[in-house]
Amino acid sequence: MPRISVQDPADPRLAPYVSIRERDLTGRGDGRFIVEGKVTLAILAERSRFPIESVLIAESRLEPLRETLAGLPESVPVYVATQGVMDQIAGFPIHRGILACARKGEPLALDEVLGRETLLVLNDISNHDNVGAAFRNAAAFGAGGVLLDQRSCDPLYRKAVRVSAGSALWLPFHHGGTGEAHLTALHAAGYEVWALTPRADATPLPDMPVTGKVAVLLGAEGPGLPDALIGGAKPVRIPMAAGFDSVNVATAGAIAMSRIFEARGAD
Repeated sequence: MPRISVQDPADPRLAPYVSIRERDLTGRGDGRFIVEGKVTLAILAERSRFPIESVLIAESRLEPLRETLAGLPESVPVYVATQGVMDQIAGFPIHRGILACARKGEPLALDEVLGRETLLVLNDISNHDNVGAAFRNAAAFGAGGVLLDQRSCDPLYRKAVRVSAGSALWLPFHHGGTGEAHLTALHAAGYEVWALTPRADATPLPDMPVTGKVAVLLGAEGPGLPDALIGGAKPVRIPMAAGFDSVNVATAGAIAMSRIFEARGAD
């Protein structure tokens, strides 16, 4: 695992790290994604299915990352820069001093995610914080995978990975298609689909039995799930105080998956 000192922010070997915030927002389009931070780098190196292309770290982070860096393949270059040079490359202060570039490779097909006992299904979730938090909650409560429709944001966006506590790097997911197509595939695969909604006629979550395979379906903040998806699933509501009918979408998913996790007797 070569360690390469870099002093020039314009070094072409560092091109994937240049202006990462702007490139994340506009879309890279080259099959790469960026991971930031000590915890996520360790997960990327130790349990992710995504191959690491390179690492860029501040000089001060070499010793704290000694074990993680020692475990990288010999083919992965580790670029080392001063904090000032690293900030110039990224285009903003990288306080954590740790970046890595990885390749997405071939995405998982829908059939490769179906079949697991519990799934989280995200429909039109365009906020990176919510997607990251949803992945973290799915991992915490034993979901076997996540489905995201084509309108949901990329779970490998740098901030989404960080908010997910790295779970987006190892939890299987399929990203693409429509909510309607997901619903059809889930039913065909034998899932009971819980569509979370504040509608008064929905079944209260505590009254839902957990038998067989269950998929928890979440919609966008504000508008929630469209009627067509709710009508094609089992409407489920989370009881809450009078005068309040909703919580953050990732929180709603956590509450529902916690109920399933407990009912299955997992620990």
